[in-house]
Amino acid sequence: MNGISTFLWFDGTARAAAEHYVSVFPRSRITRESVFQDPRPGEEREVATVTFELDGRPFTALDGGPLFSFTPAISFVVSCEDQAEVDYYWERLTEGGEESQCGWLVDRFGVSWQVVPAMLGEVLGGPDPDGAARASAAMLQMRRFDIAALRAAYDG
Repeated sequence: MNGISTFLWFDGTARAAAEHYVSVFPRSRITRESVFQDPRPGEEREVATVTFELDGRPFTALDGGPLFSFTPAISFVVSCEDQAEVDYYWERLTEGGEESQCGWLVDRFGVSWQVVPAMLGEVLGGPDPDGAARASAAMLQMRRFDIAALRAAYDG
């Protein structure tokens, strides 16, 4: 087996999405692009697929048209070490997109993301059940995660 990669279906924005994502994530690049050999009648787009890597992970973006669209049932999780990372990814991925609750967002291409601090499991599943309940209640009030507020809630 050669591994598992992610394949994303876009409607006319495959190249723009790939370019945006590689600009957001470190160690990322576009590796290949293919074009439709015979453009579809009435279609101006030429790109068929864009293959790219995000932090070394392989992705393919297909410019497949309006037949399918994204839903929040599938999302990408960005685990962040500190508040600066949470803020960076949140700001870059919500540009033209929409914020949701508990670290979830939908970017301008309709793709769902979760921007999550790596410490979240420590406060939601920590040894203090009352602290975990307080941290959970605090989390449910947040859009973008606030690490200091989560720790403060856990600590009481």
